[in-house]
This record gives sequence, structure tokens and C-alpha cells, in this order.
Amino acid sequence: MQFKHPELLYALILLIIPILVHLFQLRKFQKEDFTNVAFLKQISIQTRKSNTIKKWLVLLTRLGLIAMMVLAFAQPFFTQSDTATKEKETVIYLDNSFSMQAKGASGQLFRKALQDLITNIPEEETFTLLTNTETFKDISIKNTRNNLLQLDYAAEQLTPAAIALKAQKEFSSNPATEKQLIVISDFQDKGQPQTIDLENISLHYVQMRPVIENNIAIDSVYPVQSETNKLSLVATLSTQERRETNVPISLYNGEQLIAKATASFNEATETQVEFDIDSQTDFKGRLTIEDPLLAFDNTLYFNNNPVQTIKVLSINEAEQGFLSRMYTAPEFAYTATEVNTLDYSKIPDYNFIILNEVKAPSQALTNALATFVANGGSVLCILSEAGEASNYNLLLARLSGLQVGNLYKKGRLVTSINYDHPLYRTVFDSRIKNFQYPSVSSGFAITNGEAILDFEDGSAFIAGKNKVYAIAGGLNATNSNFQNSPLIVPTLYNMAKQSLSLPTLYFTNGVPNTYDIPAMVQEDEILSLANIETPDKTQIPLQRTFGNKVTITTQEQPEKAGIYNILNKDNILQQVSYNYNRDESILRYQNLQAIDGVSYTTSVATLFDSLKEANSIQPLWKWFVIFALLFLVLEMLILKFFK
Repeated sequence: MQFKHPELLYALILLIIPILVHLFQLRKFQKEDFTNVAFLKQISIQTRKSNTIKKWLVLLTRLGLIAMMVLAFAQPFFTQSDTATKEKETVIYLDNSFSMQAKGASGQLFRKALQDLITNIPEEETFTLLTNTETFKDISIKNTRNNLLQLDYAAEQLTPAAIALKAQKEFSSNPATEKQLIVISDFQDKGQPQTIDLENISLHYVQMRPVIENNIAIDSVYPVQSETNKLSLVATLSTQERRETNVPISLYNGEQLIAKATASFNEATETQVEFDIDSQTDFKGRLTIEDPLLAFDNTLYFNNNPVQTIKVLSINEAEQGFLSRMYTAPEFAYTATEVNTLDYSKIPDYNFIILNEVKAPSQALTNALATFVANGGSVLCILSEAGEASNYNLLLARLSGLQVGNLYKKGRLVTSINYDHPLYRTVFDSRIKNFQYPSVSSGFAITNGEAILDFEDGSAFIAGKNKVYAIAGGLNATNSNFQNSPLIVPTLYNMAKQSLSLPTLYFTNGVPNTYDIPAMVQEDEILSLANIETPDKTQIPLQRTFGNKVTITTQEQPEKAGIYNILNKDNILQQVSYNYNRDESILRYQNLQAIDGVSYTTSVATLFDSLKEANSIQPLWKWFVIFALLFLVLEMLILKFFK
């Protein structure tokens, strides 16, 4: 038994008052003389005994009355747990990720959890609410009910470590308070344990599970082939269970319906649908399906922008026919010039520059290329066996830090491919062992860069660093047969393509994305993004301006999926598409259970009922008031009827 006001128990010292009164209440008896003294003496003895018993009974009832009143004012009570009387600090994490759109027995999981919180938390109770994107600190239901009802879904989901970190920041450092963290989520299984490590904090897991877990999603779209006026696209759809089902899928260009098809799973979990679109038009693509379980993955946006031409300049002291055959329109605008007729003022206009066996790069050329690289340009230096290592060292060290060593005149065979390099990452389906590798008669040693192709002795034939590449020896027919190798096309083609990181069909929200917009803007001009559905609301992404392009980097913005205009003031330069990450589409959940220090339930209402029961207080003061009244009544009866 505990007391709400234990300090009042000091009033029990008042019990000494009736004791003193009864001890010192001495009555004086007056003597009377009677003839039959023996009879009167017997009566006097009996009367004194009765008075003594009556006094003790009255004393006990008065002591009981005072004690019961003091205990009643001290407000005694019983509790279900030792922590029931402690001050509470409550932090609630409510998962509002897209997977919580799934429907449970009483509607969408997120909406049901939110409504249960509003219903079960006392209106005046203070708590802190965390979502994946927002923090509501020290709020009460009474003051923030409307704001809570307006909460919406978010594309991202906090990891267990992030939840623990954010919750830890919200708790105070007061050791006397009882701290509890309530995690409300569907606990998707993403390959990592859902464990939250927090010391001296009570953990409560509420796992919300949908009734149906078979979601259908549009996962991706990608090009498979392109003709002069036609681009073939493949859309990939997935589901969780193998079943024979057909799902209609529609293709829109803006608001115009272009085509409809049927995705047939046929007892599979993945299927593909192919569409053809006009490659020469500005296509604002939107693929849609109808699936009632989750809404966010029923739409996928993409863009097919007009072809952006990459400008390639070849500065030659050797035959360049193989270069002109590779860099053709409309993808490339190829220009060839001799080193002695080079117009240095035109260098900033290009995206990719090739030094084709230039034997002695001048200081002026080195300075111009250094400025070009600093402004985001890419350079390939094909070294000539007739050149000097010292001249190439001055050039490459200035451009990227590559170093050129001794000239090897012994013929060597290229035998190793760096399949993980960005140039080859999407070229090979598998790592080929039986390959027709090229050979080189003579070439320089290249160090201090990432090897792309290696000789049999481990030295680099092609190395790169910061979009600056070097080839150890000349590619002329006398020195090398690399022009006849299947490797030349993906190598040189991807070098030029990656010199300008053009936007792809679409990007993913919430992850780092970097792309280039070919545009020449003034120093005080800033590019912005605007969703085509809300053109008046613009966002300014992280960007860096170079001479002939602007490099844009996005991650946290934009938050919403859709097609966005890239604006320079009111001028639309290009369009890009963003889609939500599809990780939330996989409705696979962890099997949680109650463990030491962590409670587990599947209902918010059930959790709060158990918390209320554990923190409940059973007051006893009414019983002590009743006992006090009983002692008072008993005293009155003794005084009136006891003889």
C-alpha cells in the first residue's frame, strides 16, 4: 500500500491526545455513609470495574477514529506495477510509409492506427509523435487533433537505428521519469532485424498487418531497341504470389491515352509488357494499372526527351577515320582538327575532347584543357609512342593527376577488363573468359588512376581519373589492332556518352541523382523544378553551372512522384520524371513476438488498455472514511448503552 500524501501520516501523533485525556481524567468520589457498609462496598467495586472497561473501549474507538481520518487524508492506494506512480515520458513512432496504405480489417493501416491513437490517449496527456518525415514534440490530442488528422503518407521509411536515434533525442536526461517508446508499423521484412537498442527505455511494438498481402506493382520501364522513328519500351510488373491473373495496363502521353495492354502473370510473380512510342517526339509518359491494395506503385512516370547531341572534338596528329565513323549524328556532333589549326576559343563549346596521338602538347593547349576539365569537360589522351613521357606527364598531372612512366617497346597483350568500371557496367551480361583481346606493340606505363583495361603484366592499357582517360599507346594500325577489337566501340562510345550525364527515362525519389542539362546560363541565373501538375510551385535543386551545361543533383527533393519541368525563369529547358522507390511494394513482414523488455501486440487499442491497467491506481481513502464513521458510531453506542 502506498500513499499519495505520506507526509500527513505525521498527524498520527495526535493519537496521544485521547490517551492523555483518558489517563489524566481523574474523577473525585464523594463519600457517603450508609448503615449496610458491606453491601455498598460490593456495589462500588462492581461500578468501578464497569467504568474502567467502558473507558478503554471509548479510548480504542477514538484512537481508531483519529487513525482512520489521518489515513484517509493521506490517500492510500494500491498499484499494479512499481512504475505506476512515476512521471511518464512517452514517444510514439507512427509509420506513415506507403506500405501502410494496405487495408486491414477496419480500413487502411495508417488511418486506423492514427484514429486509435486519438481515441485512446487522454486529451490532456502530453507525448511526442514521430513519423518518417515530421516530429511533433510535447503535444496533446486536444491541441493537435486537426494536425494529426491531416498527416499523409511519405515515400521514405526510417530504419530501426534512425528511430532509436530520433527517439533518444526526444527523451529527457531525468533518471526519475519512466520512459517508454511505442513503435507502430507493419514491420516490413527488408532483410535487416527490427531491433531497437535503447537503455532504460520500455519498448512496445504494435504490428499492423493487412488482410490481403498480394500487391501488384509497376516496377520499372526501360528501352530495348530504338529505330529511326520508334522506341520500344518494356514495362515490368510484379506480384507477391504465383497466380494466374490478368491486369490491364495503360500508356498515356500527358493526358492522352496512347495504348492499352494486358499483363498476364500465368502463375508467375513477374511479367513484362512491351510498348512502342514515337522516338522523335517529346513524350510525357505515364503507365497506370488498377490495384486496390497500394496506390503509390500503380503509376510510373517517364520521359523521352528530344535527343541531346554530345559535341566531340578530335585534335589529331594521327589518322582519325575510326573516330569519325564512331561518333555519328544524331547522338554526336563530331569535329576533327589538326593540332596546329586548333581554335582554342571553341574548346568550351564541346563536351568530349580527344587528343589523338598529339606528340608534344603545348602549354597553351594544357592550360585550355585544364580549364575545360575544371568546367566539367571530359578528355581522352591517346598517347603516341613517338612522344615524350615528360610532356604527357605535364599534361595529365595538370588535368587529373594521372602519371606517365617509361615507354615499353615490347609487344604486350591486353588480357584484363575492369567489368565494374562505369564504362562497362552495362555492356556485358557476364564476365567473359574467352575473349579476342587486342595487342599493342609499344606504349607508356600509366599509374595513379583506375585501370579500365590491363596488360597481361598487370600494367594499365587504359586508365582514367575524374573523367580524364589515357590510352598507353597509339591506336594506329602499325602500333595496335585495337581498332579491330570489339572493345573499341563500348569503350570510346561510353567515354563520350558519359561526358554529358543526360537525364534517363526516370529517376527515383529519395536517392542521389545527378544529371546534366546542356544549357548556357548567366552567373546569376538559377534553374528550378516544377511539377507539370502544379506549375506555380517551383523547387530549386542543388546545381553547378559550367560553361556549356548545368549539373543538377537531387535527393530529398522533389518529394512527390511526377513529371517535372526544368525551368530557366519561364523557359522550359527539358523535362525529367521521378518515381517512388518500389521497396514498399513488397508486402513481406517480420514475425515479431514479445521478448524480454519489449511488449508486442497487433492493436493500438489493446496496447493502451494494457498500459492503463498496468498504470492503474486503486484508491483506498473511501474505505478509511467508512471505518472512521464506524468507529464514531461505535463510540456513540458504547457511551449510550454500555452500563
